[in-house]
Amino acid sequence: MTCLNKVAMTPPSSDHKRPHTPSSFRFSSLNLVWFLVVPSTVFFLVSTLGPHRPSISPLSSLLQVSFSNNSLQGSSIFNGSSIDSSFQLEAETDYFVSNMPLPDAIIEKHTIQLDMSKNNESEPVVIVTSKIVKKNSKLERNEANLARVRSSIKQAALVRNLTSTHQDPDYVPHGPIYRNANAFHRSYLEMEKVFKIYVYKEGEPPIFHNGPCRSIYSSEGRFIHELEKGNFYTTEDPDEALVYFLPFSVVMLVQYLYEPETSNTDAIGRTVVDYIDVISGKYPYWNRSLGADHFMLSCHDWGPRTSSYVPHLFHKSIRVLCNANTSEGFNPSKDASFPEINLLTGEVEGLLGGPSPSHRSILAFFAGRLHGYIRYLLLNEWKDKRDPDVQVFDQLPKGVSYMSKLKNSRFCLCPSGYEVASPRIVEAIYAECVPVLISDNYVPPFSDVLNWKSFSIQIAVKDIPNIKKILMGVSQRQYLRMQRRVKQVQRHFVVNATPKRYDVFHMINHSIWLRRLNIHVRDFHQS
Repeated sequence: MTCLNKVAMTPPSSDHKRPHTPSSFRFSSLNLVWFLVVPSTVFFLVSTLGPHRPSISPLSSLLQVSFSNNSLQGSSIFNGSSIDSSFQLEAETDYFVSNMPLPDAIIEKHTIQLDMSKNNESEPVVIVTSKIVKKNSKLERNEANLARVRSSIKQAALVRNLTSTHQDPDYVPHGPIYRNANAFHRSYLEMEKVFKIYVYKEGEPPIFHNGPCRSIYSSEGRFIHELEKGNFYTTEDPDEALVYFLPFSVVMLVQYLYEPETSNTDAIGRTVVDYIDVISGKYPYWNRSLGADHFMLSCHDWGPRTSSYVPHLFHKSIRVLCNANTSEGFNPSKDASFPEINLLTGEVEGLLGGPSPSHRSILAFFAGRLHGYIRYLLLNEWKDKRDPDVQVFDQLPKGVSYMSKLKNSRFCLCPSGYEVASPRIVEAIYAECVPVLISDNYVPPFSDVLNWKSFSIQIAVKDIPNIKKILMGVSQRQYLRMQRRVKQVQRHFVVNATPKRYDVFHMINHSIWLRRLNIHVRDFHQS
C-alpha cells in the first residue's frame, strides 16, 4: 500500500516502484482543488461535446489489457472459479512486486478515497491503494492446479458409492477393496493429466540410472528403468515437474560400495551426500523445498539407513521403500510403501492365477528360511507339528513345488523377515491365495487407496500360536468374498513389460502423486 500525506509525497523505497511524480508537486488544499475539479470539468466537456468513449485511466487501461491478453475474462481464484487459464493470480497480494516493470504485472485493484479523519479536517488526505500482482511462475501455476485437484478429489470423496461414478474405458474401480473408489478414480485420472516427474541427469551407471530387474529387488530396478525410458509421466523441463527423482539405486550402492570385511557403509553415505550437494548446487529445486518434492526409491533393507545420511532426505523427502517400518522412521503421510516382488526370471508368466477355492486343500502354507525373530517364532511353533492344515517349512522336501503349494492353499502366511517387508505378499496375490500378514509396524503398499482388511488377514505376532484357530474361524462365505477380492486387486500388483493403466508401476506413481498433493511448495525468491 502507498500513502500520500498532505505535506509531501512519501519517497518511494528502493524495494517498491511507484509512478513518477514531479518533486515540485505538493498537495496543498489549492492543489487538491486543481487536482480534483479541473480534470472532472474537462472530462464533462469532452464527454458531452465529443464522440462518446469510455474514460480509462492509465491504470485501468493496463488492467483491461492484462486481463484480455490472458483470457481471464474476470475469472480467477479470487472469485472461486476453477478454470484452466494461462495463469492464475496470487491469492495474497497486499504488496507491490519489487523491481518489476508494469508491463510484466497485473494491477488487480486501483482505488482513490478521501480520508477526513486525520490532520486538518478541512484539508482531506488523498490515499491511493493499488495492488500489483506479477504473472505466476510455472511453480505457482503448478500449485494453483494442485489446489484445484485437491478440491476435485475432496468432492469425489463425498460420494460413498462402492463404484466410481467416473467413466473409464479400461477399468472402473469398484467394491470394498478400495477405501473410496470414487476418490481414488478421480485422483488417478487427475494424475494421468498433470503429474510430471523430472529425472536428474547427473550420475553414471551402474550406481545411478540403473537397477536390478531380476531377483528380490526387481521392483527397484524395473521402476528406475521405466522412468529412464521416459514413456510415462517424465518431463525434460524441470520447471514443469511436480516431483524430482533421485536416480540412485541402493542395491547398486551396496553392491559396489559396501565393505563387508569392515561392515563400513561410509562410502554409501558419502555418495548420497555428494549427489545431493551436486544437484542442490546446480538446480534451485532441492533448496526451494528442502527436498520435500524429491523422491528416492529402494527395495533394499538399507533404504532407510541410506537416506539418513542426508537429514532432509530422511525427514522431508518422499521415500518409496519396501522396508516400510514405522518404528524405523517410515512416515506414511510423506513416505510410500513399495511392494516387494521377487521375479527370478524377470517375468510374471506362470505366476498369475490358480485353482478355484474348492480345489485348494491346504488351509495355510509357508516356506522360508530363518530370517528374523518373527519367522523364528513361526517356525518354532509350527514347523515340527506336521499339521496337514497349517504347513510350515524352512525348506521344502525334495520334489515339492513351491508354486504348487501356494496355488493349492486357501491362505498364504506372509511373515516379515529381517525387515518388515516380504515378497510373499505379492506372491500370494499372484497365486490368488488370501495373504496373511504377520508383522509389527508394517505399512502395506497402497494403504491410502486399498482397504487391506477386505482381502487379507492380519495376525499379530503374539497370536502366531493361534493361527489355525483364527483361520478356521473364517466362514466359507467370508473366505470366498476375500478370495474374489484378491483376484480383483491383483491388477494393481502385476508387473507388465510395458506398463498398463492401474498396474503396479502406475500405482507406485500414484502413491508418489498423493504425497506431492500433501505439500505446497513456494519459491522463496518470489514470496
